[in-house]
Amino acid sequence: MKLTFHPLTPDLWPALEDLFGESAVCSRCWCMYGRIGSSYRKRPGEENKAAFRQAVKHGPSPGILAFDGDTAVGWCQVTPRDAVPWLDRLWQLKRVDDAPVWSLSCLYVGKRYRRQGVTSHLIAAALEVVRRTNAPALEAYPFDADVSPSASGCGYASTLARAGFRVVARRVPARPIMRYDLKQNA
Repeated sequence: MKLTFHPLTPDLWPALEDLFGESAVCSRCWCMYGRIGSSYRKRPGEENKAAFRQAVKHGPSPGILAFDGDTAVGWCQVTPRDAVPWLDRLWQLKRVDDAPVWSLSCLYVGKRYRRQGVTSHLIAAALEVVRRTNAPALEAYPFDADVSPSASGCGYASTLARAGFRVVARRVPARPIMRYDLKQNA
């Protein structure tokens, strides 16, 4: 598999639809959780889809698609933390400090492409995007599989640790806040 990475723009929307179409979870959320919280569950999936499509249309790009040839195989939402304001309403994920960090708030890989390193490549691509912004760090909110077997649309702590992320807060055992310090790792 030879992966390429592209920011999600309106012209690539059909590729995201194809990728999310195979997942009941994605076709309901459409990366709206960090934007509006659990109320995304009360709205029809089509309403969340339309809201996220508007976010893509109005820009800037809310994330990165991974492609194998012409097929989208993975997605990560990577934005300034301010673009996902609901995180600050959750005591477990509230800001650690005032640093203008970016957030990696969603990771998804299509079923046929899992366990092939796509997530690690998406994380590396997200780091490249954030490096170009001069932000001090990229933050993530994974599950720690050593503590909880929960499935995660936010990645796993072990994968992020291998990429150089470090735990900066842990308000609940299974859900650390992790950061990649771009200044320190320049």
